[in-house]
Amino acid sequence: MKTIAIILIVVGIAGLIYSGFSYTKKEKVLDVGPIEVQAEKEKTVSWPLIVPAIVLAGGVVMLVAGRKKAA
Repeated sequence: MKTIAIILIVVGIAGLIYSGFSYTKKEKVLDVGPIEVQAEKEKTVSWPLIVPAIVLAGGVVMLVAGRKKAA
């Protein structure tokens, strides 16, 4: 349980630092016989800051609960 809590804490901190990511996707714009035209479109994936904050808090709660249980 301690390992999962540490992973959640690290993921939560990383999520707070990086609020999203972007990637490039090739899309077909025109396809007429042997002629094909493609365009690169940049897509962005972002998440609200509350999500990594909840993950971070859950990891801290799991870590503290694990320590109290062991003591």
